[in-house]
Amino acid sequence: MGIYEKYLLPKLLNMAMKAPAMTELRQKLVPMAEGKVLEIGVGSGLNLPFYDRSVQVTGLDPSVELQSYARDVASRQGVDVEFLSEGGEEIPADDNSFDSVVMTWTLCTIPDPVAAMQEIRRVLKPEGKIIFAEHGEAPDAGVSRWQKRINPIWNVIGGGCNLNRRIEALYQDSGFAFDQIDRSYLPGPKWATYTYRGVASIR
Repeated sequence: MGIYEKYLLPKLLNMAMKAPAMTELRQKLVPMAEGKVLEIGVGSGLNLPFYDRSVQVTGLDPSVELQSYARDVASRQGVDVEFLSEGGEEIPADDNSFDSVVMTWTLCTIPDPVAAMQEIRRVLKPEGKIIFAEHGEAPDAGVSRWQKRINPIWNVIGGGCNLNRRIEALYQDSGFAFDQIDRSYLPGPKWATYTYRGVASIR
């Protein structure tokens, strides 16, 4: 891991993910989590203040540097969190372990999103739900073309982030159905801000 990835990128990500429109979505979505919760990509802990205090959170993220921010947030907010320094492709949990999974702006960065979705399906209880917000492929052909052009560079400077993943297909092809889903551009450059958010459950 180079100096950029270890020291600068975590600071940049922490600042970028605090955008007001993203915080507003967190405020709406995260309180829907219930029971035993797995947050995939807990990152710097920006969702932690919005959990109901009745839940028990397991926060999964391979970035130890980002987790240092999240541990501070958890301590300040009094949130019960078990932190695991793992990626989403091999979740260290038994089958049917969690009532809720929370993923916000995470699926774009996981190296193997198909494997991650299969793992989520494995550890989620049959009646459980995924609460999500993700940016991905835009429906407008012109924007989509720019996403494709920019993605190779963005992937490097954005810590593995992909601009144009097909979020709905990743869920549906992994055996999930949408209980609710909304789609729109958030404020900012269109090539980076087309956002899918809602709730999904196992079909």
